[in-house]
Amino acid sequence: MTTEKDLIEAFTNDRRAAGRCLYERYGGQLMAVCMRYMGGSDEARDVMQDSFVKILSQMARFEYRGEGSLAAWMKRITVNEALSHLRTNHKMRLLEEPHADIPDEEDTQPERVPPNILQQMIGQLPAGYRTVLNLFVFEQIPHKEIARRLGITESTSGSQYLRAKKMLAKQINEYLKVQEKS
Repeated sequence: MTTEKDLIEAFTNDRRAAGRCLYERYGGQLMAVCMRYMGGSDEARDVMQDSFVKILSQMARFEYRGEGSLAAWMKRITVNEALSHLRTNHKMRLLEEPHADIPDEEDTQPERVPPNILQQMIGQLPAGYRTVLNLFVFEQIPHKEIARRLGITESTSGSQYLRAKKMLAKQINEYLKVQEKS
């Protein structure tokens, strides 16, 4: 099963084997999405499990639109499950609370930070900051849509993004300073 179309066709014949193939092929990518949103590995595993249950149960409704459409559909389900988990566990309430201003960090070079370290840094951001950053940067959703999805104002979405960016820049610069000393 080399293509998404092959996986989809296999799913109609042998759900169990195709489900296993889906997990083997996309599990790592989807777990990375879960880790970005959840920050912690236990919660990320819970979201991953809930996402795969939903993916497998809704596979018959999936419309194939060319190579890449299955991965995009699975990612969208995973992001929605992560947002649902955050809302259900009241972690999104941080979004509307005022936070102390974080000074601007200049000359940030995220490309010099290994991806796994950058992932950890994002995971350490407050839930609201992390969620808006993920939606805006990785999912490329505009602030107006983020606001609608999260039940906040557009300006709050923009503010949370800017604060997340500043906080992440500070972490990156601190990491690079330590690396330069060693």
